[in-house]
Amino acid sequence: MDKFTVHKGLVAPMDRENVDTDAIIPKQFLKSIKRSGFGPNLFDAWRYLDQGAPGQDPSTRHPNPDFVLNQARYSGASVLLARSNFGCGSSREHAPWALEQYGFRALIAPSFADIFFENCFKNGLLPIKLPADQVARLFDEAAAFVGYQLTIDLLRQVVVKPDGAELPFEVQAFRKYCLVNGFDDISLTLRHADKIKAFEAQRIVTKPWLNNRLIA
Repeated sequence: MDKFTVHKGLVAPMDRENVDTDAIIPKQFLKSIKRSGFGPNLFDAWRYLDQGAPGQDPSTRHPNPDFVLNQARYSGASVLLARSNFGCGSSREHAPWALEQYGFRALIAPSFADIFFENCFKNGLLPIKLPADQVARLFDEAAAFVGYQLTIDLLRQVVVKPDGAELPFEVQAFRKYCLVNGFDDISLTLRHADKIKAFEAQRIVTKPWLNNRLIA
């Protein structure tokens, strides 16, 4: 997954509480066995006026002009501003996949559902918890100023506003390490590829019956 150190991006305000994972990526789009292609169906029931189907060409759909991500001023947003308990509901990993594949790199909210929060880190997204009053102020500023951008400095653990004011946030050291280095669970394991190969080679020699084949 892509490394995350410092990111500056346009902010899109999702002014709803308790946004669940079925709203983030509806259940009918979970049939795919691939780990890609979910971005076009992010917030599908809110984003479109018609019922969508897996694999349908987005250009044939009817966008909801009132939905925030369909408004021109938020086109290309990569920082999602949300209200409390974002990502609640079922524990589907497709939710952070859809957000990341749409183009979001960071999420800011007063609180997140626990499993969703963990899944974000495993998929290259940075979920940031800020006090509710700070988040409310960001909503006001994002609404007031077209092109409102924030800089997310993970190395220093601050959100930098356009006026230079900094909002500190907490992040677990191991999660930060993984994001900064672009490590998901698989790439973390593959750092030890040589040791794994050596162990497997020795296992075949000492316990050939576990390999289910004869050693000549």
